[in-house]
Amino acid sequence: MAAGFDSRQSIESARRALSARLQSSGIDEPSLDARLLVGAALGLDLTGLIAQAARQLTLEEATRLEGYAQRRLAHEPVARILGVREFWGLPFRLSEATLVPRPDTETVVERALEHFREFGLSHPPRIADIGTGSGAILLALLHEIPEASGVGTDLSLTALHTARGNATALGLADRASFVACSYAAALRGPFDLIVSNPPYIPAGEIPKLAIEVREHDPHLALDGGNDGYDAYRALIPQAAGLLTPGGALIVEAGQGQARTIETLMAVAALSVDRPPKADLAGIPRAVSARKMPP
Repeated sequence: MAAGFDSRQSIESARRALSARLQSSGIDEPSLDARLLVGAALGLDLTGLIAQAARQLTLEEATRLEGYAQRRLAHEPVARILGVREFWGLPFRLSEATLVPRPDTETVVERALEHFREFGLSHPPRIADIGTGSGAILLALLHEIPEASGVGTDLSLTALHTARGNATALGLADRASFVACSYAAALRGPFDLIVSNPPYIPAGEIPKLAIEVREHDPHLALDGGNDGYDAYRALIPQAAGLLTPGGALIVEAGQGQARTIETLMAVAALSVDRPPKADLAGIPRAVSARKMPP
C-alpha cells in the first residue's frame, strides 16, 4: 500500500482521485495535471491511459504516483516534476537553471517568422538568442527555418548544457552553438535576427508571484532590476550594433512594458515599424524593431 494510492486501484480511479485532491488544494487545471502525472508515473500516453483504464496499479506505480502527487500539491509545476515541457510543438528538457517555456513566448517565434516571410533573405539567416535558457526560442526557429543557423547565450553554464542537450535531441546541434556571456557581450555580428525573452519582473514584484514561479523558476531569469528594464537597457544597444541592415530585434515584454521598450529601441536607432504582437490574453508581448538600411 502506498500512502494516498492503493495498488488495487484502477488507473481510472487513481486519475480521478488525484484530480479531486489537486482541485481541493486549489491547483489550476487539476484534471489535466492528474492525467499528465498518472501518464508519467505509468509510462502511458493518452491512448494508453484510455486503453488500460480498468487495469490495477502496481505497488511501484502507486508509490511513484504518490511521489508526483505530493510534489504537485506543494505547487511544484508539472513540467518541473516531469523534467520536460512542450514549446512550439517540440519537447524541451528543463533544468533548475532554465525557465519553463510558456505559450506567451511563442509570440516571439511567430513575430520572427512573420519578419522572414515579409522581408526574406538572399542568404541563410543567422540568428542570436540572448538569454537562451532551455534554447526554446532559438531551436523553434531553427526547426522552422532549415537553412538558418544560430547561437544562444546565457550566464548559466547549466542552462547552456541543457540547451545543447535539447539541440542534440531535436537534431539541430549542427546548426546551433552556445556561448556563456552577459547578454550579447561575447557575440560578433552580423545577425539577421536577434531574439530574447529576458528577465523583466521588477525585483519587488517577485515575492508576489505564484508559488510555481517564485519558488521554482530561477531568479536570474526573472529579476529585471528595480523597474524591470535592466536587461532591455543592456541588450538593446548591444543588439543594435550586431544586426545587419534590415535585421530585426524581437523581445518578449511583460504586461505594460511594451511602450517603454519601444522607446529604448528608438534611442538605439532601431525602427519600430509595427505594433507589438499580443498573446492569447491580449497583452502586447512580442516587441520588435528593425535596423534600417543606410
